[in-house]
Amino acid sequence: MTVRTGLDRIAHDSEVNTLVRGRSIGLVAHPASVTATLVHAKDVLAGAGANIRALFGPEHGYGGEAQDMIGVEDARDPETNAPIRSLYGATFDSLSPAPAWLEGLDALVVDLQDVGSRYYTFVWTAVLCARVCQRAGVELIVLDRPNPLGGLTIEGAPQLEKLRSFVGLRSVPVRHGLTIGEIVADAAKDEGLDCVRVVKMQGWTRDMLFEDTGLPWVLPSPNMPTVDTARVYPGGCLLEGTNASEGRGCTRPFEVFGAPWLDARALAAAMMRDGGAGFIARPTTVRPTFHKWAGQTIGAVQVHGTDARAFSPYRAYIAALREMKKHPQFHWRTEKYEFVDDVPAIDLLTGDGRVREAIDQGAGVDELMAIGRERLEAYDHRAKWLYDPR
Repeated sequence: MTVRTGLDRIAHDSEVNTLVRGRSIGLVAHPASVTATLVHAKDVLAGAGANIRALFGPEHGYGGEAQDMIGVEDARDPETNAPIRSLYGATFDSLSPAPAWLEGLDALVVDLQDVGSRYYTFVWTAVLCARVCQRAGVELIVLDRPNPLGGLTIEGAPQLEKLRSFVGLRSVPVRHGLTIGEIVADAAKDEGLDCVRVVKMQGWTRDMLFEDTGLPWVLPSPNMPTVDTARVYPGGCLLEGTNASEGRGCTRPFEVFGAPWLDARALAAAMMRDGGAGFIARPTTVRPTFHKWAGQTIGAVQVHGTDARAFSPYRAYIAALREMKKHPQFHWRTEKYEFVDDVPAIDLLTGDGRVREAIDQGAGVDELMAIGRERLEAYDHRAKWLYDPR
């Protein structure tokens, strides 16, 4: 049976689509905001009788064209003439809708495909929208979607509160095991946001990988082309905090990564030795067409998943960072990262500066994984569940 997303329930359940029928609606969406038959949310809501007054695009834009950390301009939808408001500009304030944009709306609908990693910003766009909607007296309706990594496994400690940012506005594990609806509902509970309503999925259980849902994969951002990309991302995104290429400009971003100075064979061997089970690291070479090391042939590793339920991407890529740090040309990113310019990007990503410091000091992978373990063990994953774990 194909899982019914929140959007599919709006499309097919006459009782559920009363949430939007005859109402003035704003829609936060991107290219992956589609039904099981690939009908976009804008068309579904219009077909359900909603009056779509405004469209909003998260990072990468409503159309999904922009690369990472590129500001997106406002536009206008050629089909409906509705304004397309950007929720990703040059400042942190640009990440939230302006209150004036919500005037005249009965509800703001959020339909965004998340990928199960704290760094992926769409869940935080939804939380920021909920906060503004609460102040504006506008209902926020989250159309829930599967976590493509499943909902049982968590890894990577919740970040320290002082390291919250747009790659983690709330302290959750790196691989958080929650759906976007669960994260927003949890924020609503903690922050008293009674404007939030989640349209739950039907047929989704926490042990499901994305392949089990029967749903089509549509890339939710330019460098998330496949489910395999999402699977490595809890580890692969750590490379954004370094001068190594995370594979942007290649056809398998985050699965493939490297640098001109990299000893790919040694790195692959180190990952296989220390990175856990469920994958094979293969040495190779690539030539990124843009981003880091564009136009240069670089030593690289490709991570091939062999057992999705055994694979711990965070550990695997921590092992990679530890090995790469041995090279004198490796360094941590110091440039501004997701609107923060006074903290190393790797600290925002791991959520604890001690990880960077321990890598610099040559700590082993088990030692690195132990940093923040008390926060991970204290994190009450199950208390946030909206779905039966069976």
